[in-house]
Order: sequence, then structure tokens, then C-alpha cells
Amino acid sequence: MTGFLIGAIITICAAWFIIKNYQPQTVLLLAGLSLLLITAIFFPQQSILYGPAKSTGWIGWDIFAFVKESLATQVAGIGLIIMAAGGFADYMDHIKASNAMVDTCIKPLQMIKAPYVILAIGYILSQLLHVAISSAAGLAMLLLVTFFPVLVRLGVSKAAAASMIGMSAFMDLGPAVGTANLAAKHAGMEAAVYFAHYQLPLAMGVMATVAVLIFFTARYFDAKDGAVMAAQPPEPAVGQETARAPAFYALLPVFPVVLVIVFSPLLVSAIKIDVVTAMIIGTLLAFACELLVKRDFKVACKGVQVFFKGMGTMFTSIVSLLVCADVFAQGLQIIGAVDYIINTVQTAGFGFGGMTVVMALLVCVTAALTGSGVAAFFSFSGLAPGIAAKFGESAVSMILPMQLMAGMGRSISPVAGVIIAVSKAGECSPFMIVRRTFIPAVGGMAAMLIINGIFN
Repeated sequence: MTGFLIGAIITICAAWFIIKNYQPQTVLLLAGLSLLLITAIFFPQQSILYGPAKSTGWIGWDIFAFVKESLATQVAGIGLIIMAAGGFADYMDHIKASNAMVDTCIKPLQMIKAPYVILAIGYILSQLLHVAISSAAGLAMLLLVTFFPVLVRLGVSKAAAASMIGMSAFMDLGPAVGTANLAAKHAGMEAAVYFAHYQLPLAMGVMATVAVLIFFTARYFDAKDGAVMAAQPPEPAVGQETARAPAFYALLPVFPVVLVIVFSPLLVSAIKIDVVTAMIIGTLLAFACELLVKRDFKVACKGVQVFFKGMGTMFTSIVSLLVCADVFAQGLQIIGAVDYIINTVQTAGFGFGGMTVVMALLVCVTAALTGSGVAAFFSFSGLAPGIAAKFGESAVSMILPMQLMAGMGRSISPVAGVIIAVSKAGECSPFMIVRRTFIPAVGGMAAMLIINGIFN
């Protein structure tokens, strides 16, 4: 009980600081170190070593060695995957391959003359694009440039179009997404298997539910707000045009995803290609394409530097958060807070299904308050394997809804970067966007939890 109370107080304090926009990495690191320090002082019988790590010889240094071990473990594993995926995504943006893919996928929709049907189908297409374009913000920016004007010209209000784009990454899907890779690691399986066997079947039902709700809520709010047929948007000013990539560049962003899925236990089990290897191959293929198109070796070489800069950016923003969140989560486990929660839930008769819902909602609320699905999931994902083991259940049954709920909570957060960005295009406040995304998001969350409960 004492460990739980201490953990709860420190967790509440950490959440308050994060909500107040303090740097989450520092807050989580300090919270984790505080838990370790308190454990070392008041519960000396409890080991504070990181897994199988050896003691430095003094418990005081063991606390800081804990951070070093977490850093070494995360950077060498899931951190490298996240950095490689981020670098590849930035390189695809640099050579405009992402734009080419979005343009190619959107063209068929322009033939449909029912604007709200296009809006609903557009969500499904955008969600599938997220498999190849791992950045939620990057995907939203591309759609604002390419798909948003199409929707507006067809008669959808700017607010409705912006709201749909705000939900384009409602679920973080695919082996290139950082949270999915971390979830697969906790579930003890390859990212391709996690995506194909668990994420994708569940996502199909959720996408259908969300698409239907987007159709009706968009029509309702447009009618309520008195939206009228939008006029043809003005042509871009001289100098604003950007060079377009060749059409075949549309295949480059999905190439690593195809490699990971094909050369895995799903299809070709004799050969295995992990995510990092696939990203490197994809980057070199794109480099070769740049040489072929631009015929300038110096320019092509300089472009590849974007890949490495992107890796550094991901370390600064995401991998550092992963390490700090790992220290915090491990601190909660070591001090006994997690065991107390599990025992309480079991005593109350909730069972594994009830605990799964509680953990998923915890991630959702955190994502909605902070605007970061990554921070929310990374903060609590480390608890799932231990909790599932206590109930004698598979970790994937708990980690899957937690991972998907992180993106879902982000879509109803007025402080999320994606929601703020699309609100500017929609010429309304982030709260007005959230008003439109709330019903489809809640419906999608309910569908996800129900489907997961039935099949997992």
C-alpha cells in the first residue's frame, strides 16, 4: 500500500507538470529517479538493478547506472528502429516521394461526386497511408496540401475536411511506426507479425466504424453550422509551386513495409529482414532513383544526409522520451505500485478484460491531456507484460488496445500538434475540431475495445 501511494503521488505530480507543458523527458526521468531513490532508502530489501545488470558496488550509483542500462538497452533495440524509420520518413519528404504517393492515392477519389462519401473514404485511405508515412503530423501536412483543396472544391466545409485530416492517424498502424514496434517488442513478436495478425484485422472494423461516423457527423455539423458550397480555391501565387517527383516515386515510401512483411514468418520465413535493414535498403533505393532522375551525384549524396539528420531528430524527440519513460515505468514496478494495482483489480473481480480497459483508458486520457500519443504509450507500455503475466494472459491482448488508444486519444486533444495544425486550415479553433472528431473517435474506441475483447 505504501509503495502504491508513493507511486500515485509521484505519477500525479509528473502528469501535472507534463500537462503544464514542462519537458516530458525531464519530468519522467526525475519521477523515475525519485521512485528509485525512495525505494533504495525505505525498501532496501528491494533490488533497484536494471534487469540482469550488476551492481556498481554502492546503491547510490546503482540508481544512475539504472538510467545508463536503460539507455543502452533502448537505443540498441527499439530506439534504433524508431530512429531509422524517422530518418527514412524525412528522406521521403525531402525527395517528395511522400507527396507522389499521396497524389497517386487521391486521384481516383476525385471521380466520385458525393462529397461526404469521399470524406469517409478519404479517412480510410488516409489511415492506410499512415502505414507508410509514420509521422502523424507529416501525413496531416501532406493531406492539407493535396486532399484538403479537393474536398473543399467538392462542397465539404473546411472544418469537416480539416477534422477528417486530423483523424488521419487515428490508429498508429504498421511496422514503421515507433509505438507499434515497441508494442511488438513487449508482446514478444516481430513487428510484421504484430501488424498483420493483430493490428490489421482489428483496424478494419475500427476504420469502418469511424468512416460511417465521420460521414454522419460531418453532415450534421455542416448543416448545423450553415456551411455552404465552397468556391473554387485560388491558384497558388507565383513562386509557390514546387517541383513534383516522378510518379514512380509513389512506390518508394511503401517499399520497406513490403520488405518487412514479405521476408518474415508471414510469407518467406527462410529470409528475415528487420525494420532497420528495410529502411536502409529503402533509403539506398531512393538514392539510386535520385541519381537516375537528377543525374547529379553531389546533390544526391547531400540529400541522403537528411536521413541521418532525421535519425538524430528522432533520438532527441522520441528515443529520449522512450528511455525516460522506461525509467519511470520500471520505478513504478520496483516500488510495488503496479503489483498493488493488479492485486486490487483481481480482488475487485475485474479480471484481465477489465484491467485491459483500465490501462487503455489511462493511455487515452494521458494522450488527450498532453496531446502526445507517443508520450502516453511510452509511459505505460512497459507495465503491460507484467500485468498480463500476473493474469496468465498473452501480453498482446493488453498491449494492442493500449497502443492503438494512444493515437485515438491524440485525435480528441485540443493541444495536439496535429489538431492545432488542421484547425488553422479549417479556419476554426482546435476545440471546434475536437467537437467534430469526438463522436467518431469515441465510436472507434468502443469498436476497438469490443473487437479486441472478442478476438483477443
